Amino acid sequence: MDENRTGGVSRRTLLKGSGALAAGIAAGGIAAPSIVRAQSTKTIRFLNAETSIDSIRALKVAGAEYEKLTGTKVVVDSVPLDSIFTKVTTSLRGGTPYDIATFAFVGHVLILASEGHLMPLNSLTDKYKWGPNILFPLDGKVYWYPYDYNLAWIYYRKDLYEKNKLEVPKTWDVFLKNTQTLNTDGMSGALYPIGSNGATNWLSPGFMWAEGVQLFDDKWNIIFDNADMAPRAARYLDFFGELYKTMPSGASQVSFGEVLSNFTSGKVAHSAYAGRMIETLERNNPALADKYGIMPYMDSAGKHQAVNHGYDGWVVLKTPQSHEAMKFMAWFTENQYINFLHTAPLHFQPPRLDVYEDARWRAHPLIEKHNAAVEMMRSFLTDKNMILTSIDTQGPSPSLKPGKIFEAFVFPEMLQNKLLKGMSSAECVKTAGERMRQVIAS
Repeated sequence: MDENRTGGVSRRTLLKGSGALAAGIAAGGIAAPSIVRAQSTKTIRFLNAETSIDSIRALKVAGAEYEKLTGTKVVVDSVPLDSIFTKVTTSLRGGTPYDIATFAFVGHVLILASEGHLMPLNSLTDKYKWGPNILFPLDGKVYWYPYDYNLAWIYYRKDLYEKNKLEVPKTWDVFLKNTQTLNTDGMSGALYPIGSNGATNWLSPGFMWAEGVQLFDDKWNIIFDNADMAPRAARYLDFFGELYKTMPSGASQVSFGEVLSNFTSGKVAHSAYAGRMIETLERNNPALADKYGIMPYMDSAGKHQAVNHGYDGWVVLKTPQSHEAMKFMAWFTENQYINFLHTAPLHFQPPRLDVYEDARWRAHPLIEKHNAAVEMMRSFLTDKNMILTSIDTQGPSPSLKPGKIFEAFVFPEMLQNKLLKGMSSAECVKTAGERMRQVIAS
């Protein structure tokens, strides 16, 4: 998840229109590309959604090197993530398809794979051991090459914990006590967004996952408000109601940028994010870059912990240049992958577990400096007891259904009902469950 690429709007904004597109595809399918490029022209078109200067540069340098080595030209086009799915499907319909594309929502990969537009990438992925819940195989075939995790976890001020003799919390009660202790003049105890945006969907449900809340059963029935889940969700809302009292005003207007700026400027003592928070500390307030700690979300009883899922990956489309595109991806992922990861060294958390042992990746100064955080990040993948989930990956298999709930902002609305409208937690849970059923039926 590169939240900056979307101008503060979640990558799941991609889902806007994707339902219609999916329906269109289901009804008639995307026509197989007609004449596209002369078969003798070895040009690969790569649609990139990582729009930072460093990431674009890394891809273009790799493309130039590949052309020098093989004679095959690699054209890199970069667009905001919320334009990717439309751009790819339009290019397919127009007969000028991209050969490689970036995706950040597994539902879109499923749509294209089910229509036969994607190349299986098992020949590239089977060589490595991967972290959990990241390959999303269909009938044993892997249709994308995930290049990063963007997990969300809790950031806290380690220096203030030491100064105030606070223990790292394992329960909600201790976490609340710590946020209340650090909720002083000039600093708020915590900041977790509650607005109808992707930041809320990504950064605020982690406590709920740790409490064991699930949205679906194995037959895609909504169970969020059943006799088992409803009390868990209500406890989460009661806890969040107390946590909200330690937050600065305007939490309903907070998105990705405000979360980063409030923590890195020292205005809040706790918040949540992926590795970009550390990169932002180094860039904007290096004095605090040695004073933070990270930890997973915890449950009420101190028994379970969770991180909120996030991910990005590449697909290879079936085009007249598929063979060349596969050859390029095989070369790129062997020879240039680490260079690409280094363009956001802590935010692009490797899903390939071998990378954590690779001296080339370890050589980046920020990875060396923040080794303790990196090892904690790795433990989120290797700890068998860690809950790794998100709204869009809930359910028995990859599907658009949870993505619809994400995009409908059911959870932000539930938080707003509790915190801004004063509804009871039980009523909020019931309303959210009903809303989920409406959304996935549409």
